[in-house]
Amino acid sequence: MQKIYFDNAATTPLDPDVIRAMAEHMTDNFGNPSSSHGFGRKAKAELETARKKIAAYFNCSASEVVFTAGGSEADNMVLYNAVKELGVKRIISSPLEHHAVLHTIEALGKEFNIEIVYVSVDGQGEIDYEELESLLNSGDTKTLVSLMLVNNELGNILDASRVSEICKKTNTLFHSDTVQGIGHVPIDLKGIPIDFIAASAHKFHGPKGVGFAIINKAYKFEPMLHGGEQEMGLRAGTENTHSIVGLSKALSLAMDHFNEDKKFISDLKQYFIQNLKAKIPGIEFNGLSENPDRSAFHILNVRFPREIPMLLFNLDLKGVAASGGSACQSGSSKGSHVLGAILSEEDAKLTSVRFSFSKFNTRKEVDQVIEVLVSLTGK
Repeated sequence: MQKIYFDNAATTPLDPDVIRAMAEHMTDNFGNPSSSHGFGRKAKAELETARKKIAAYFNCSASEVVFTAGGSEADNMVLYNAVKELGVKRIISSPLEHHAVLHTIEALGKEFNIEIVYVSVDGQGEIDYEELESLLNSGDTKTLVSLMLVNNELGNILDASRVSEICKKTNTLFHSDTVQGIGHVPIDLKGIPIDFIAASAHKFHGPKGVGFAIINKAYKFEPMLHGGEQEMGLRAGTENTHSIVGLSKALSLAMDHFNEDKKFISDLKQYFIQNLKAKIPGIEFNGLSENPDRSAFHILNVRFPREIPMLLFNLDLKGVAASGGSACQSGSSKGSHVLGAILSEEDAKLTSVRFSFSKFNTRKEVDQVIEVLVSLTGK
């Protein structure tokens, strides 16, 4: 059996056009963008062209785009600066966030003695928006809300417009880890104001190790990495220009082909759901997977009707790549903190697997994976 990659929420394969753009840059444009000679100026021009393209897609200013080594660094940059430079004394988040946020705010709570509050979530992973509003209406503590746009395990889409309105009414800062959303959910920062977002190129067919933060220009940040004055003084170190070029190309491909990719991948997901229901009785889906308006079109979290020991291992032996939760927990004996927060004790004992799709997958692959799942689950 051919190898089948259904773990695109963990990382995506590089688009061939991205590889070509990066290779061309590395061959013809290797200068240091901080150098004043022609080689440096040429690299600097390409760097700033990438920054402007990214800003245009998010409807923000180019000066608000800061390149980083990925989403985790972008989240850390925002959260630490919110506390150290903007005077935030309380952070409201959810128990379903990526560990790049959860572990960072836990560290901030210990180091700076700030208040950490987790808004309630229901059995489908929806946050309690009324509780969030109530929390923000109580007291006058300088507060930041940090809620991810697309949950990386469930695929649930945050009602960012509603959260933004609540934050605006209460003079609250709003940060969103949009790592899993970019390329899958449109983000217009003028239409839905979010003060700070984080991105990582490898989630939308770009290279690993590069991403960006978008930081509302109304707020002044200080660098976490000290040295040179790169990235408007916010991140020291020579920019990873070939990866930034790859990021920009990948984002352009994702945005320019958004509608066709969405339709194709959505159809694959629905086809997978229909076949799972038909061939494995009792199967369920975690989160809002069956609601196309509230679930990202590339993620499906499947809960099987019983515990199936070593299912992921056996899928791997059959050539199928999937995930039991967040990729950042791979190799860990701990279960998914997301599923642990939303499932009943009984349902949490059942086997759940996250399948996630891309434009490079096919219906034939879905048919093959269904066949493998039927054989492994004994149905």
